Amino acid sequence: MVSGVGVLSGFASEAKAEGDALGINAEAAILVDANTGRILYEKNSDVVLGVASMSKMMTEYLVLEAIEKGKIKWDQKVKINEYVHKLSAAPGLSNIGLTQGEDYTVKELYQGMAIFSSNASSVALAEVVSGTEKNFVELMNKKARELGLEDYKFVNSTGLNNSELLGQIAAGGPNEENVMSAKATAKLAYRLINDYPEVLETASTPKLKFKDGREYPNFNWMLPTLTFAYEGVDGLKTGSTDFAGYCFTSTAKKGDQRFITVVMKADSKISRFSETRKILDYAFSGFSNEVLVKKNYQEKGKKTLPVVKGKEDSVKIRTDKDLSLTIKNGEKDQYKTKLVIDKKKLNDKGELTAPVKKGEKVGYMTVENKNGEEISFLNDKGQKASVDVVAVEGVEKANWFVLSMRGIGGFFSDLFSSAASGIKGLF
Repeated sequence: MVSGVGVLSGFASEAKAEGDALGINAEAAILVDANTGRILYEKNSDVVLGVASMSKMMTEYLVLEAIEKGKIKWDQKVKINEYVHKLSAAPGLSNIGLTQGEDYTVKELYQGMAIFSSNASSVALAEVVSGTEKNFVELMNKKARELGLEDYKFVNSTGLNNSELLGQIAAGGPNEENVMSAKATAKLAYRLINDYPEVLETASTPKLKFKDGREYPNFNWMLPTLTFAYEGVDGLKTGSTDFAGYCFTSTAKKGDQRFITVVMKADSKISRFSETRKILDYAFSGFSNEVLVKKNYQEKGKKTLPVVKGKEDSVKIRTDKDLSLTIKNGEKDQYKTKLVIDKKKLNDKGELTAPVKKGEKVGYMTVENKNGEEISFLNDKGQKASVDVVAVEGVEKANWFVLSMRGIGGFFSDLFSSAASGIKGLF
């Protein structure tokens, strides 16, 4: 976790030096396969930047988690306090007006936050989940650690600058904002849509008809019926502040392919969408999901493993399912298989010890790019594209008599070999 906004100054030269294959006009960007978390493109993805209202994805995650665990309910009523009411009326902020003393359901507040990015609704939800926004911010940072995010700091539930919160600062300094890297933001989005896919039902709603009788448009203008419509887009969250610039985390699905993109610190409200379009075009036209290793595949020359103390002296091994990966079109032949046997399963002679169960995992099969290009994932701590390699049949342990006979046979065999070598030495 980063210590604060001040860390950004140290990344300036690094950000300029990394380069950009797609020419994306934004400070940072990333493209991820939403099924596996494989990183397909990145620009300055580890640079820490303002995240603005994209940080509401963490608020969404925690609300959905609280719903799942039964801590709160969608129809639970929330009475609006004076602070939330005043924040909802603050000029210049994205908000739905919330009346002091009036009850709103958790679902109404959630929809206001997710669709129209209502900041007051976000604070109200934070208070429902954790009692106070201060407690909620602590929960946000704790959950970020649990999800394996790196390069982040949350100081409020909204993504606003602390100076805009009417003096009610939950954490951080008076002018701090939430910060994350593009990679951390993408990982949050990845976990959000995979752990709670129902998030897309709300995120894909183009207009919210609220209880006040008004309609509030979704700020994600790439939804199919809106201004910058893009086929398959059904989420996820925009954001903008003076510090963060214009940001957008999108997700889109066509057929069986789903991608996640993040654009950070674009220079205008429109460019965050036009740059996202470039990345999505690159994704859908340039990549496809391919089966690189088929189920029941056996590596040539490594189709069996030796077994000691068993009724059989070896066992066949094979993959237990297909290994598929999203790769660049036309590059399927650029990948090679690699068999990795679990050394903990073997003795010092490289043998399995009976009994061996049918279907028992003995290792895994992975793939590597022949040209040495790294296969990177959001969870970059050793994650590989792999499938389990298992024993085709079981091997029972031989009884004591058979093992004894083998021992005796081995003794006489060694004795005969020694004698033969001695006799041979006489001639």
